[in-house]
Amino acid sequence: MSPDTHKQSFVRLALGAVGVVFGDIGTSPLYTMKEAFAGAHPLALDAPHVYGVISLIFWAVMAIVSFKYVMLMMRADNKGEGGSLALLTLVSHLTQSSRLFPVVALLGIFAAALFYGDSMITPAISVLGAVEGLEIAAPGLHDLIVPITVVILIGLFVIQKHGTAVVGRFFGPIMLVWFLTLAGLGVLNIIDHPEILAAVNPYYAVDFFIKDQWIAFLALGSVVLAVTGAEALYADMGHFGRPPIRRGWFALVLPALMLNYFGQGALLINDPAAIDNPFYRLAPDWALWPLLGLATLAAIIASQAVISGAFSVTRQAVQLGYLPRLRVQHTSEAAIGQIYVPFVNWSLLVAVILLVLGFGSSTNLAAAYGVAVTATMFIDTLLLAFVMFMLWRIPRWRAIALLTVFVIIDLAFLGANLTKIPDGGWFPLFAGLALFVLLTTWKRGRLLVRASQARDAIPTDTFLASLSAKIQRVPGTAVYMSGRSDGVPHALLHNLKHNKVLHDTNIFLTMQIEEVPRLNNEEALECTELREGFFRIIYHYGFMQDPDVPRALRLAAAHGFTFNMMQTSFFLGRETVIPSVRPGMAMWRESLFAWMTRNAASAMDFFEIPANRVVEMGSQIEI
Repeated sequence: MSPDTHKQSFVRLALGAVGVVFGDIGTSPLYTMKEAFAGAHPLALDAPHVYGVISLIFWAVMAIVSFKYVMLMMRADNKGEGGSLALLTLVSHLTQSSRLFPVVALLGIFAAALFYGDSMITPAISVLGAVEGLEIAAPGLHDLIVPITVVILIGLFVIQKHGTAVVGRFFGPIMLVWFLTLAGLGVLNIIDHPEILAAVNPYYAVDFFIKDQWIAFLALGSVVLAVTGAEALYADMGHFGRPPIRRGWFALVLPALMLNYFGQGALLINDPAAIDNPFYRLAPDWALWPLLGLATLAAIIASQAVISGAFSVTRQAVQLGYLPRLRVQHTSEAAIGQIYVPFVNWSLLVAVILLVLGFGSSTNLAAAYGVAVTATMFIDTLLLAFVMFMLWRIPRWRAIALLTVFVIIDLAFLGANLTKIPDGGWFPLFAGLALFVLLTTWKRGRLLVRASQARDAIPTDTFLASLSAKIQRVPGTAVYMSGRSDGVPHALLHNLKHNKVLHDTNIFLTMQIEEVPRLNNEEALECTELREGFFRIIYHYGFMQDPDVPRALRLAAAHGFTFNMMQTSFFLGRETVIPSVRPGMAMWRESLFAWMTRNAASAMDFFEIPANRVVEMGSQIEI
């Protein structure tokens, strides 16, 4: 690749990162300053408090986003992938033989569960915060804010099935204009009160805490809104790579956000009445309507990013065995990461609309926002500790010093946000705990099912040795799907028991997930001939890849296997789970697992097997 071509490719990646990765944190100026001075714990609107809050925002963004996530967390990647589940698989590998392994697993699962709570609140507060600009541009339309927000959100979720392949090309340029607008509005107001730039001095933040103490601590619950979305920088690393995200952050996003926050601070000192909506008050009257339209587009893009993130996390959870099979649709032939999960999409829509209708304003929603984010950040710090000590092996004193600073910051923000629980902070915690129960119940239930199947399994050698030459053979190939890489698939035993025939060629096919994002073709396939007419194929794939059975069979051609799809039948086992009193899980969890099993997508759809070539063999399993 020529230097010019490489440069153009990098610029496209950086622009794409600006359009997707920074949407959440990029819309925080819509409501952060307003919540600090007019939210659940309002501050006195005077110069010392404005300087103190601006200084806290500046240093919180620098410490949490710039240093912790952009500079440090993004080094803790799993083959280029980031996010809670990718970090979990990385740390799980490091601690597999340790007594801490179960604790690590629970922490990672809980962080992933909390992400869904964030995925519900972000679209609601972002779009609602943008549309609230109508109160400034046209006060008479106040009663239409919630209905307009609901209509926009419904439209956003309806178009998900069409994918973002086309719309995505416009995300980068729109967000580029958005961040330049943030910077420009900030500069216009800083010119009127340039002394606000002195707030970069941490003295003002420290002085705020010394003088106000408990009130300053509560203010952290609003300041944290400025860093929501920091985890998205890490989670979306696999889509764009580390360098484009880092350069996009430091070259554009960070300066634009800080200029806007400082501009809002300057405005509030000059005009305290602007606290009704300091973001929109930054703009001159003639620019209000264009700014309202741009802010709404930015909020939609921020929402799109977190919805896509929910789809991606769901696929990872399914692949890693924490959720039942769900129907996943690819919306782009060129971009592997563009997927659509109908169940998640419509579930999120219902939750988001209920949040908008229930809370009614961005101020009320801000009371619920932050608890899930700060808890996730704290868990990320704990998981990062394992990486620093066991993988990077940096000097112990340096690691302890860094982790101590991060833990103090995370616990301070988490503690301040816990005070929001009675005012709405209970919602993301409730959603996270409910999803945590679902994730752990499915994982535990699948282990019990496999243990039950293992008890009834027949060793492969024993089965093959017992085959009689009198068994009728029929032409063609039978592919028996099996969750185990040893033993005889239950579907084969049922077929032989009921139909009393075998095909000329019989394949035991196991789709085996690995704790890496992707595997290439050379690493993917293991083929073994068991005896004449019987073969075992194990197809390995990463947690960011799809378990594509036709692809596995195509790859088998390199090992001497040829398949005529019209002469191949796929035999799938369909288990009916029956809760029992035997040791396993509590009866209510076994009943929940049975319900999840009944509602899981069929293996035929999940493994992309042609529908007209499938035979399902049912069985009952007590757990």
